[in-house]
Amino acid sequence: MPQTRRLEPMVLMLAAVLTLALPRPAPGSPSQDLARLANVYWEGQLKAHPTMATSIGDRRYDDRLEDNTPAGIAAEERRLQWVLGRARPIDEKRLDPADRLTRSALIEDVQDQLAVASCHFEDWRVDPLDGPQVDFMNLPDITTIATFKDAQNYVARCKAMGRYMDVEIANLRSGLKKGRTVSVQPLSKALDELQALNGKPVEEWPLAQPLEKLHKDWTASQREWFRKELISTERVVVKPAMKRYQDFLRTEIAPHARPQDRAGLVALQGGADSYRKLIRVETSLDRSPEDLHRLGLAEVARIRKELSALGKKVLGTGDVARIQKKLRSDPAMHFKNAAEVEAKARQALARARAAIPRYFGLLPKAGCEVKVMGMHEAPNSTIAYYRNPAADGSRPGYYMINTYQPTTRPRYEAEALAFHESIPGHHLQIAIAQELTGVPEFRKHQGVTAFVEGWGLYSERLADEMGLYSGDLDQIGMLSYDAWRACRLVVDTGIHSMGWSRKQAIDYMVDNTVLAENNIANEVDRYITWPAQALAYKCGQLEILRLREEAKQKLGRRFDIKKFHDAVLENGAVALPLLREQVEAWVAEESGGK
Repeated sequence: MPQTRRLEPMVLMLAAVLTLALPRPAPGSPSQDLARLANVYWEGQLKAHPTMATSIGDRRYDDRLEDNTPAGIAAEERRLQWVLGRARPIDEKRLDPADRLTRSALIEDVQDQLAVASCHFEDWRVDPLDGPQVDFMNLPDITTIATFKDAQNYVARCKAMGRYMDVEIANLRSGLKKGRTVSVQPLSKALDELQALNGKPVEEWPLAQPLEKLHKDWTASQREWFRKELISTERVVVKPAMKRYQDFLRTEIAPHARPQDRAGLVALQGGADSYRKLIRVETSLDRSPEDLHRLGLAEVARIRKELSALGKKVLGTGDVARIQKKLRSDPAMHFKNAAEVEAKARQALARARAAIPRYFGLLPKAGCEVKVMGMHEAPNSTIAYYRNPAADGSRPGYYMINTYQPTTRPRYEAEALAFHESIPGHHLQIAIAQELTGVPEFRKHQGVTAFVEGWGLYSERLADEMGLYSGDLDQIGMLSYDAWRACRLVVDTGIHSMGWSRKQAIDYMVDNTVLAENNIANEVDRYITWPAQALAYKCGQLEILRLREEAKQKLGRRFDIKKFHDAVLENGAVALPLLREQVEAWVAEESGGK
């Protein structure tokens, strides 16, 4: 059984007051009740998660950060319970199909957030990927500073970082008293990031980047105020807070960090139960760790056969170990410099952008651009990620690439990576979702990981069908990436359910992918930090492939790949069971049109 959080009386009182203050929709038809509830829910989401609001172009909360205090966390849980308590009684039988989907998506979304909250990550997680030492430094990339008011809001948000960091320390100290603490490797990486950040003058911090824009429409005094106030805030508030955080992690957390052979959730009290909840959240499926582990082993074996056959054609050997050695050790297989990494990314994106009208009816209006990660995050980050566009059109989507240590980055993986993160992968799916009309706002911006990442992985194979890969070597990269995601099923469940050590996980991935070994180490540390998230990719990809094959079997010559893709994407990132319902409905409609 999971540990139950004991709320102090004042916290309970605050949560109760908040619940009473929430609007109570006037009774109406089930559809009207649902529409009002969805709107109330989304407005609450934006207020509770102000940096998320900023990232999608809603600037109302640009002066604040998320409330990470125990009282704030309790109030947010009570708000979600309130929404759930009003969503469930809405009679789905009296809703049309579109509203039934919205009701199901709303309930799924809220239940998932409550499940994550019940795992109490605030007690122990120190995150080198998305921790405040990284997230705060990324704020300039998502913040629009056009007016002087925008500048004032940005400074106010930076001033709030001191209190936020102190609460972060208090939460981790509380978790330590409960015997809950982070694994040593993510902690070590976070400390490295803090050391590098605190070793620089604040004028060189990413937070100061907005000062580079001249803002010629401002008065001279406004520009001078912004410069002085921001630099002063960084010196007096943010840097001391980051230093307190660094010292706390080093002196109080590090001595109690879990060793590498106890890196998973299974090593924490209630961790096994938390992991099962997170599997449901990330995959939207009720599957056990043991089941997913077996699936991963089967997928790894299948893909190894494909890799062996292609390796024989391209490299003259079908022996997987020899293929791996050749790809990992030959300098010609790797980039020479950061400029080459960036150029390859831009070329792949441009080629994919030109090809998508042949395979998709729905196309996004928002553009996608390549952007290089800052060095405050690149050394410990993943090889790439996607950053969504602003819904108001003020910022495109970004394919964020990691050019750190370019000679370790394989050429043969670059195209599969680009197609996953940009087009036809994340940018296409996420930008289309953001631009949907006639659906509640929450469905445009939130969704199930298995859909989002499943689509990204599906896109890597789809890119092959579209003729986007430059050659056989790049297709080896595609197979390597597929094996990588299959390994995640094995490794993530191994770490968090079966007690695998970090080394055991790394060794398994070295043996079964052709990823560079430094990338493998970063990946394993990511799985340690984000339990179950890595399971979503294969689960989503396999379901999309199953649905496509079933549709082809039923429709025969009437199967249209553009219409299939539109049917998958036209409702946003829904849970996999809901995706099956909507694709089966599309197949039935197409079948009726003989």
